[in-house]
Amino acid sequence: MDLNLTEEQQMIQDAARRFAESELAPVAEQLDQTKDRNILTAHCKQLAELGFMGLNIDAQFGGTDAGAVAFSIAVTEIARACASTAVTMSVTNMVAEVIQVVGSEEQKQHYLPKICSGEYLSGSFCLTEAGAGSDPAAMRTKAVKTENGWAISGTKQWITSAEFAGVYVVWAVTDPDARKGKGITCFLVPADAAGITVGPAEKKMGQHGSATNEVHFDQCEVPDSAILGKLNDGFRIAVAELAGGRIGIGSLALGVGLAAMEYAIAYTRERQQFGKPIADFQGLQWMIADRMTELEAARLLLMSAADRKQRGMSFAKEASMAKLFASEKANQACYTALQLLGGYGYMQEYPLERMSRDVRITSIYEGTSEIQRVIIAREILQAAG
Repeated sequence: MDLNLTEEQQMIQDAARRFAESELAPVAEQLDQTKDRNILTAHCKQLAELGFMGLNIDAQFGGTDAGAVAFSIAVTEIARACASTAVTMSVTNMVAEVIQVVGSEEQKQHYLPKICSGEYLSGSFCLTEAGAGSDPAAMRTKAVKTENGWAISGTKQWITSAEFAGVYVVWAVTDPDARKGKGITCFLVPADAAGITVGPAEKKMGQHGSATNEVHFDQCEVPDSAILGKLNDGFRIAVAELAGGRIGIGSLALGVGLAAMEYAIAYTRERQQFGKPIADFQGLQWMIADRMTELEAARLLLMSAADRKQRGMSFAKEASMAKLFASEKANQACYTALQLLGGYGYMQEYPLERMSRDVRITSIYEGTSEIQRVIIAREILQAAG
């Protein structure tokens, strides 16, 4: 088995790393402290210029056509510098992918070039609701048939990039009498459509630079051509696309965890106590060895899931395994790194405090760790049955 990156994948990794180091890292703390959306949207434009907003999108639609492995690698490198930028990039890529996979030719021609080029700064998934998080089939947003198409009404919660997205992928109940999960349809809704109100930014523990908002739909009318995929087939689309999104979030977590440990390792080589660098103490060496081993295992799980996706194989179980392990171990890595800095790690002057806040959400969004375990167990038991 060849685990080496291809020449194209290596070039994408190098480009992402250079961009992260030169453009993102110098302003990551400022973005976290000020929540200045101008900084984030400037990053979005630059990422689009680099081809990073359509990494797995066909070239005919303006994408890079580099595949799922390149997507994972790029997200990891961007997240090393700025998790807020990385989550915006990850979600936008997934919006483009769902349009490419299930959209009509007209939808693909209309939306994909705008996403890939940066004309749309980002795309947003409008799936989660206050009463429908881990159980998206319980959503209450409805789309009612009208003479001209559909009228969507309801509220979506915790929507990434909602403030400046160009298009929303919206899930709504279209057949309230259908069995749970069977009467849901997916719609493509332009952000400037009438009847949409974006709420104020949520006050979050971490990833302050990333915009997260409620999106309210009040009789938002869309034509029949706005249906993404088939009528009443939206829940299946959501389940399939969330699997791909988990590769993105697992990759993001890995990037934050690696950045935290690399910073802490450099610190332990400089910090002196009892007459020698603290890196010379075996107790700290074992902490470093354990965390870096776990992060390497996370990387391999992510590469395996991304490779399976790229080959057209089933990857839901592998994506959940990768997301579960990477997010949990990245959380541990950030807290270990903070511990290695001691009191300094708790200070905002050092990046470990921000990284520890940023990484925490990775074991919650795109499916909690508990939900990942449910999915993994279900897949294993079905295969064994």
